[in-house]
Formats: sequence, structure tokens, C-alpha cells
Amino acid sequence: MELWARARHLLEEFGKGRYRYGAGALEGVGAAARELGERALVVGNRAHLEGVFAQMEGELAAHDVEIAGGEPIPGAGANTPVSDVARIRDAVLTHAPDFVIAVGGGSTIDAVKAAAAWSALGGELTDYFGTNQVTKALERSNKRILPLLAVQTAAGSGAHLTKYANVTFVEAGQKKLMVDEALVPRRAVFDYDVTMTVPLDVSLDGALDSMSHLVEVFFGIGEGGRERAGELVEVGLPLILRAAPRLLEGLSDSQTRTELGLAADLGAYAIMIGGTNGPHLNSFSLVDLASHGRACAILGPYYAAFFAPAIGPQLRLVARIFEEAGYLSSDVQGLTGRDLGLAVAHGMLSFLESLGYPTSLQELPGFDYRFVEQALAAAADLQLAMKLQNMPIPFTSADIDRYMRPLLDAAVIGDLAKVPFLTSVVNLHSLGEE
Repeated sequence: MELWARARHLLEEFGKGRYRYGAGALEGVGAAARELGERALVVGNRAHLEGVFAQMEGELAAHDVEIAGGEPIPGAGANTPVSDVARIRDAVLTHAPDFVIAVGGGSTIDAVKAAAAWSALGGELTDYFGTNQVTKALERSNKRILPLLAVQTAAGSGAHLTKYANVTFVEAGQKKLMVDEALVPRRAVFDYDVTMTVPLDVSLDGALDSMSHLVEVFFGIGEGGRERAGELVEVGLPLILRAAPRLLEGLSDSQTRTELGLAADLGAYAIMIGGTNGPHLNSFSLVDLASHGRACAILGPYYAAFFAPAIGPQLRLVARIFEEAGYLSSDVQGLTGRDLGLAVAHGMLSFLESLGYPTSLQELPGFDYRFVEQALAAAADLQLAMKLQNMPIPFTSADIDRYMRPLLDAAVIGDLAKVPFLTSVVNLHSLGEE
């Protein structure tokens, strides 16, 4: 339980009184809502969450909070299709509530974030992708976004606590991203017990998404935030490594669900102090091929090997955690550079194998090389530039074909030896001469 205590200490610091979490937290949703207003538009997919909605509606009634329109409206589909964002925006404009309650996983919460911004600002949704574009537009127009209460029901995305909103343009098969402090929910509630009915594949994908948040931020964050990011990894990663395999034994285990919930929230903390990078960037082009968490987890080991010259201290901590969890077969603490990166990458792949997950892109049903080409093209999109900037090795759009292409080629066939090899960060632009 030491990890639980450390996790709760970190979350109390991070939540700053705006966040209610853990078993029984749903009982506080009425009080949290009343802090934001008297009339709420409620958004969520009730068919999958009848018990949550029934309890929440009772709590809202007890605190004299009216549901705009008399009943909740449907939430978003998987990966937050832009059509769902538009529908929710229209509902906000029609009902003019005091605030909005988003009930669901990351897709619905992200949809409500984006819809709230769009309904306040008008224009085209594409105007607000990228970093701080919503805040800039709010400042220019002197407008404000409706407050949001996020009621999370799945462990993984951390959407209830963060400044991120992912939206998918379905016809293009491409995800876009808003990154803006204006999108952070004003209040959040996450009762970990409600996740006990989440299907196995969704639960595992969420655990892998949490792992990616923790590890990617730790690898890429600057020295100023590295100590805190390391603490989040030191607590959150062991929780995932020991809890995720237990999902294979049974879904309705409160201890397992609490550990994955805590880890997901620590991952949310991580992406609020630093940014994800390569695996997340490429995953945005794989929405028609794999879930977000699954895509990030497959790509993560290949990026770890590539980043190795720049992240020695981070790799040593991650290696120790994987070794203690039994996913590394020998002592790796004496390794350095490329050898250490490869060892950690093998440990990450071993964890995926233990869950019955693929370890290469070509194992994903429906894969063909057009997904790689789409990922390479998307990496040059200025609205996703923050992911290149977050990489622990200096990386510009000019480096995409030279370094990212062979890295993705390695991930396609599952061969870590094919990952581009840098002897040092200084040698980034001399790879072709080595």
C-alpha cells in the first residue's frame, strides 16, 4: 500500500481541491456540480453507464441542479469523431446551460471540451487545434468557455484532469489535438469502482495509454521537471505493471481497478507538466488500425531505443522498475547508451507479450504501409508540432523522413536492430555518415 499512499499524496497536490476520486467518489458529483451552477447540459452514452447516470441524476436532484432539456444527450463515439463534437456544440448553443457535465471516457470528455470551446468562439473548429489557440481566441474576443464538470468512467486517457482534447476527422483517418489550459475541467470526479464493468480490451488499452503518458513525459521533459516526472513514473509504472496482468484473471477486482485508476491519474499529472512525443504523434494516424493506447504501446519501445543517447538516467529508472516486475531477465544497471535503450525496449515488449498484445505494427489487423506514410505526413503538420518539440532528441520536420521513417519501418516488422542508431545526441545530423 506504500504506492497507494504516495499516489494519493501526489494527486492531492495535483487536484488542488477540484478533484474527487477513489471508491465512492460519485457520491460527491452533486456537490461538485452545484459549485458550477444551477442548470447543466449532461452529455454521455447512458446505455453503457446506466448505474452511473442513475446515481448522478439522484445527486443532481438532491443539490437542486436542473438537467437542461430534461435528459442527457448522447456522448461521443470512439476517438471523438468531429461530427459528435459538432452535435454537442449545437446542443450547448440550443440549451444555453450554466455549465456542462461530461460523463464517460476520454472520447466523450474530449468532445465536450472541444464543443465548449467551439460554441463560445464560433468559426471553424480547425482554427483551434495546436497549442494555446483557444486561449488566444478567447483573449481576442473577450469571451469565455462554459465551465465543465468531467465525470470519468474509464482509466487511461486522463481527460478529466488535463488540457488536451483529441478530435478525429473520420474520413481522413487522422486525429488532431487541442492543447490549452482553457480546456481543463473546472471540477472532476472519478469513482474507480465504476471501471469494474469496462471490457477487458478497453481496460488494457487504457493501462497502456497511462504507461505511455508517464514514460513519454519522463523521457522528454527538461531538467526542471524531471524529478517530479520521475516520481510519477516511480509510483505509477509499478502499479500498471502489477495490476494490468491481473485484468486477465478477472475484471471485477476493486484493488486492481484502484491501482489502474491511480496510475491513470498520475499519467494525467505527467502530461500536465510535460508533453508526450513520438509514440503519441504517430498514433494519431493509426486510428483506423488500433486503439490509441495499443498504438502508443507498440511504438514506445522503438522510440526508447532511438532516444537512448539522450535519456540515460531516465532509462536506468525505467529499467529498474521493469526488472523488479520481472520483465527483464538480467541485471541491466551496468548498461549504457544504445545497449540500455535496447534492454528497456525488450522489457517493454515483454510486457506487451504477457498481455497477449502485438509487438509490431504489421501484426495489427488491416495494416498496410499507407498508415506509415500517413503518419510521416501528419508529423509535419504544424498543428501537431508540439509532439516533435517534446522529443528528447532535437527533432524538426526536416528530420522526419531521415529518422522517423526507418524507426517506423523497424516498428512495422518488429526489429529493434533496425531502429536508427545514434552514438550521441550530437551526432543526430550525421546519422547518414556513420
